[in-house]
Amino acid sequence: MYKTTSRLLAIAAASLALTVGVATTADAQMPPPPPGGPGMMHGGPHGGPGGPGFMFGAKKLHDKLNLNAAQEKQWQAALDTMKQNGEAMHKSHEQMKQQFDAMKNQPILDLNAMHAAREQAEQQNHQLREQTEQAWLDFYNGLNDQQKTTVSTALKEHFAKMEQRHEKMRQRWEQHRKGAKPGAASAPAAQ
Repeated sequence: MYKTTSRLLAIAAASLALTVGVATTADAQMPPPPPGGPGMMHGGPHGGPGGPGFMFGAKKLHDKLNLNAAQEKQWQAALDTMKQNGEAMHKSHEQMKQQFDAMKNQPILDLNAMHAAREQAEQQNHQLREQTEQAWLDFYNGLNDQQKTTVSTALKEHFAKMEQRHEKMRQRWEQHRKGAKPGAASAPAAQ
């Protein structure tokens, strides 16, 4: 009986963590592409939309492109779309968090309602990301070949830096795992 109750409690806790955790960490785990590329909604304070790294990179790329008036208008439209949709996604996340906080205080968790709320938020966020990506694609498609080459070079440099960061993270994780194993093996077994 105790094992069954513990197992059910663990499943409920994992479901709650997944429901809230997926929404809060999915965007943070996805790599942030530089301005002008699809997937603009992903990122964070170091390189994603709204962070200082992103704005510096956007300004730097913008200055290299020497945009004409029509291209400048598309650039601004893509930036505005990205900012508005980013704010909408943030607001949606906050609403979902408040809803989950209220639900988790109920004596019996309604995992179906939690799942439905998460699914609805994911669908809305997917639409917002799609709008943002389309705005950046519209901008990119309005560039000439020389400008596209500049954007492509910036993307390739960014991808190489991302790969280096991922490799460092993987190495740290491996070191962490190797460091944890000897301590776990030397601990006395609980009886």
